[in-house]
Parts: sequence; structure tokens; C-alpha cells
Amino acid sequence: MAFNNLTSKAVLIYDDWIKDADPRVDGYLLMSSPFPQTFIIASYIYIVTSLGPKIMENRKPFDLRQIMFFYNFGIVALSIYMTYEFLMSGWATGYTFRCDIVDYSRSPQALRMVRVCWLYYFSKFIELLDTIFFVLRKKNAQVTFLHVFHHSIMPFTWWFGVKFAPGGLGTFHGLINCMVHVIMYTYYGLCTLGPAFHKHLWWKKYMTTIQLVQFLLITLHIGQIYLTGSCQYQYPIFMFIIWLYGFLFLILFLHFWYNAYTKGQRLPKHLQNGVRNKNE
Repeated sequence: MAFNNLTSKAVLIYDDWIKDADPRVDGYLLMSSPFPQTFIIASYIYIVTSLGPKIMENRKPFDLRQIMFFYNFGIVALSIYMTYEFLMSGWATGYTFRCDIVDYSRSPQALRMVRVCWLYYFSKFIELLDTIFFVLRKKNAQVTFLHVFHHSIMPFTWWFGVKFAPGGLGTFHGLINCMVHVIMYTYYGLCTLGPAFHKHLWWKKYMTTIQLVQFLLITLHIGQIYLTGSCQYQYPIFMFIIWLYGFLFLILFLHFWYNAYTKGQRLPKHLQNGVRNKNE
């Protein structure tokens, strides 16, 4: 009886909470509730940390260079497209880069922002293949806590953003992340072409700097909202989550920079995936 009462209360709380969701995302894949994506992410974590390595334990690593070439440049093309859509749906057509609230209208531009927000969210499931490739190639040292955490938390948190606030200042880090991915996945794709091309990848050393700039911009963009204190953004909790995410990874990459370039020491394993060549 007590369990039934608790379940009923949980259902009522959920129903009361979900009724404030943006109706414009109704019908979009995976947007009906957070449970399908939770199952996918949980399965991903289990596969890449337990099941996959066990299956591959006594097998030879797969040679996936051709597949990864098309995969990486596919992500590049998708990231370029999403960058353009983020710009055209707000960031280059009216957003102030300060207090930009969500436009909940059904204007063509507002609906365009909804579509690119969902596409960005869905792209995070495509990027789970990064880790699957590690496992199939027996690069288990690269399946670190930080790597799995990053790939798991992004789609999970973005579901709530798309469901309740697809637009406004909360999409800035999506725009920046797409730009960074154009550079990063281009590098990863070129690496699949073999050692003959590695000598041309002189900009590998700047990958960490690019990541640092990304998280610094995200942290500063959200931070300035708190300094003004007058922004009427509809979901302040999202601002805090984005700021916390940006600040956390800024600290982690600064730690990497200090150890790798200032002290010249080898970075702890749980941080190495930040700049390690994924296609070596």
C-alpha cells in the first residue's frame, strides 16, 4: 500500500512537471519522456565499460580506419550544418549574446531554432560511437571516466533543454561546441589516413587551447548573466547547470595544460582522452 501511494505521488509530480514542456517538440524522436534516453545511456555505459571489453578480451582489435574516416567527416559536415542553423535561427539574426530569452512562438525562425536544438541533442547519441570504436579497437585505456561521463551527461541534460527551453542563451554552448567539433573531427578524420598525413597535422598541439577557449567562453557567457542580475531567462536552473558544466571542464583542461605544458609531466589517465589522438 505504501509503495502504491509513493508511486502515485511520483506519477502526479511527474505529470505536473511535464505539463510545462514546450508543445512544439511533441512528436520529435526521443522527446516523449526522459526514460527512453535514460535506457540508451545506461546501456551505453554498461556496454563500453563492461560488456564490450569482455567480448573483445580474446579477440583481435578491428581495423576501422575506413569507417572512422567517413564517420569523422560525417560529424564535421553535421557540425557545419548545425553551426549555420544556430547562427541563422538566432545567434547571427538578433541574439545579443547577453540576456537572450527563449522565443516560444511558432514563427519560422523560432521553429528553426527548435529543430536545430533537437538535431544537436540527437547528434550526441551519434557521438556515442566514439567510445564504441575505442572498445572495438581495444583502446580501453581511452575509455576513461571523464570520457564516458562527458558522452553520457550531454544528451541527458540536453533532453531537458530541448523539452523545456529550445532557444535563447542556453544554446550558446551548443553553437560553440559545433564550431569546435568542426576542427576536432577534421583532425580525427585526417589521422585515419595514416602516418603519411600525420606530419601535416602541425595544429595538434593547439587542440587543448581550442578546448580551453570553448569552456572559457561558455563560463564567461553564463557568468555575465549573474553579474547583470536582471535577466528574465525562463529557466534559471539551466543557466546554473551550463555554467557548472563549463567551469568544471575549464578546470579539468587547465589542469591538463599545467601538467602537460608547464610541468611537462604525464597527465593522469582519467584526463588523457581530452587531447589524445582518437585514431592512433
